[in-house]
Amino acid sequence: MSEELTGNILIVQDGEPTPTVNSTLAGAVTEALNHDCIEEIYGGLNGLRGLMNEDIIDLAEESQQVIRGLRVTPGAALGISRGSVRRPEELERVLAVLEAHNVRFFLLIGDRETLEAGARLSELAEAKGVSLRVIGLPKSLTNELSLTDHCPGYGSVVKQIASTVKELAVDACCQGNHDLVSILEVGGGHTGWLAAASSLAKRRNEPSDPPHLILMPEVAFSADAFVEQVSNVLKTHTYCQIVVGQGLVDSDGNYLATSIPAEMASLPNISSPSLFLRQLLEQHLAVKVQCSVLGATQRCGARAASQADSNEAFLCGQAAVEAVVDGQSGKVITLSRGDTDTYSCETGLASLADIADSTKAFPANWINEDGLSISYQYYKYASPLAAGEVSVPYENGTPVFFALAANRVDKHLEAYSMA
Repeated sequence: MSEELTGNILIVQDGEPTPTVNSTLAGAVTEALNHDCIEEIYGGLNGLRGLMNEDIIDLAEESQQVIRGLRVTPGAALGISRGSVRRPEELERVLAVLEAHNVRFFLLIGDRETLEAGARLSELAEAKGVSLRVIGLPKSLTNELSLTDHCPGYGSVVKQIASTVKELAVDACCQGNHDLVSILEVGGGHTGWLAAASSLAKRRNEPSDPPHLILMPEVAFSADAFVEQVSNVLKTHTYCQIVVGQGLVDSDGNYLATSIPAEMASLPNISSPSLFLRQLLEQHLAVKVQCSVLGATQRCGARAASQADSNEAFLCGQAAVEAVVDGQSGKVITLSRGDTDTYSCETGLASLADIADSTKAFPANWINEDGLSISYQYYKYASPLAAGEVSVPYENGTPVFFALAANRVDKHLEAYSMA
């Protein structure tokens, strides 16, 4: 039986935001209010690096309206930090801040890098004999963690990308005369989880629906074959809708590069493949090419958020609090789906220590033999995650989002100098 522990809980968000990361925060705060062993509910501002500065707010003082409103609010309500927390002295500082505020339960909502820091912090606390329970909560646009069936946040970006493809296709259809190419560039880094999401724009049993070509980072790009494929599509369609993953590479593993300003590339050493493709097509075909890039809108599109994703993100927050109260530590919340035909999902726990080796590659057998379309297996996997619509309140014709009052907690330690 685990040691009974009483003290404060502190929650941190870090890493790239998702449309539903605040739902996880709302779930954790809501559940924490139900446990007498939790005395105060704190939030760390601006990620782990902000916590090193002892920037802490009192989440228990927030109104229930605001906590509920977080479920429809994009961004990270607590703020995130740029830069990782890896060095021993940084982890020591985080632990010192937690001890100074009698934090016995610590939740980290974040990406792989954030969760790796949580694993190291949990190990440090155990080594020093500090009574601290640490639980990680995954969130990811790119669905990159193999420890969980899917990551909170992914279902909403699936919905956003597929919806955008449908809208772009309608726009292109009314303009094209067998001479228009519309290219949508999506993120995802080195994997095709985001590019594959566009396949949900297709109707069942309508393979000729847009997108006509999906260029996945997992499939080596051939310029000659690509030009021919676009030409073939335009013979039977008035336009060609293409989706390209940002990490698209050629047969030698080189990123498709073109001369664009470095600040336009959202990942180091990756330029814009959509601009490369436009130049290629304009050189070889008599076509007009329109390029669109889903950048930050992939992570802040609250109006296209998935209700299923929002509900599961909230559930993860609740499960994390239940886990630390029950004595769990050094764990990460996971999602697993049932074996029945009707989709169901429940939470579980995995070791935080395994997070560094947790990389979810896009399954090769989910890419059809043509290398340009996605199989029905992916549809069955992803469509339940994008199900349902979040009801966003509106005022004066625009969405209403919610912000924390962010009442500060007094600092107890001397100021910390960041290197």
